[in-house]
Amino acid sequence: MEGRKAIGTYFEGVAARYLATHGVQICERNVYNRGGEIDLIGRDKDTLVFFEVRYRGSGSLVDPASSISYPKRQRLLKAASFYLHRHHLWDTVSRIDVVAISPGTVKKYRVQWIKNAIQADV
Repeated sequence: MEGRKAIGTYFEGVAARYLATHGVQICERNVYNRGGEIDLIGRDKDTLVFFEVRYRGSGSLVDPASSISYPKRQRLLKAASFYLHRHHLWDTVSRIDVVAISPGTVKKYRVQWIKNAIQADV
């Protein structure tokens, strides 16, 4: 498990650097609460964004973005809701994005930023 944690931390760093170059201000990393874990929290202009970082190696049968199961999406929604409630941010514009990272062909990594990837069922 320690190896998975180290890999996760490394790719969260890759995602944070990528997002910073695209104007996102990272506020927090690895936020744990009753709802679950949020990999990164940042500000994209006036929007509070919760980021789920996914990495899949070259041998993976599924791309990183598709690897988010329904239960994982529900946990992310719960964690984001709990964070907003705990910090009294209900009136803040927010969304949940996915940063999908896989080995690249031209560059070291292929990074795909999917905005508003996970939405609450209304």
